[in-house]
Amino acid sequence: MTSETNSAARKVRSGVSHTLLVIVAIVFLGPLVYAVSTSLKPADEVFTPTPHLFGSEIRWKNYADAFTFAPFDRYFLNSLFVAVAGTLVVVAASSLSAYAFARLKFRGREQLFVLFLGTLMVPQEVLIVPMYWLMQSLGWVDSYWALILPWAFTAFGTFLLRQFFLTVPAELEEAARVDGCGPFGSFFRIMLPLARPAIAVLTVFTFISFWGSFLWPLIIINSVEDKGTVPLGLAQFVGQQGTQWNLMMAASIMAMIPTVLLVVLLQKHLVRGLLVTGLGGR
Repeated sequence: MTSETNSAARKVRSGVSHTLLVIVAIVFLGPLVYAVSTSLKPADEVFTPTPHLFGSEIRWKNYADAFTFAPFDRYFLNSLFVAVAGTLVVVAASSLSAYAFARLKFRGREQLFVLFLGTLMVPQEVLIVPMYWLMQSLGWVDSYWALILPWAFTAFGTFLLRQFFLTVPAELEEAARVDGCGPFGSFFRIMLPLARPAIAVLTVFTFISFWGSFLWPLIIINSVEDKGTVPLGLAQFVGQQGTQWNLMMAASIMAMIPTVLLVVLLQKHLVRGLLVTGLGGR
């Protein structure tokens, strides 16, 4: 009788959990469904007194019209270049600095790391003006250098990878040194291969950050038609004659594709990385 009662209680708890998960999934997927629905409607049927999921016709042509309304192929290439290059620089710089803070012994290491982490408490908006002056003095305004380098060195990436490097047993490095590996040999042959899950997490977060950045490109890029990124391109749909919501939603859906593909490709390492780095909500 007791086992039957426990089994029934487990089924009830499982049913409640699944119901809550479905409700949360619907809440999160609602805006995405609305965006897809709007991207397939005629312009004059986006806002109607009675909301409908679909319009009088499904206009796949909106996706092609988004490219003729603005040079989105150029914006996509610019964003892809900036996001990939920025991610590579962030991963390289963060992994090297994380290894130094985790494994190398030097005077003031802990104090320097605390100061390094202190930069996380500075809002990016505070850095906009001094960063613009620096870019202007270097002659990098309206260039790809200005889009990539100012945000390519983050304390978050260093902290994330350092926490992972600290979990690697020191015996592995000692064995590598017995075999003749120096610090760089241990880093490239031992640490980096083991850190693939944590690097996958940092890669996804960094790529999304560069891909979705709007404020800094808006300030530093003057020739939007030539060096503009996707977020700046989406702003082109807002004009004095009104906003082309259906084309904007079509362009927004297409802008999601690279980040979704990246998450799918790195899903295996990403899940493990979220668990071992403590970002999985444990």
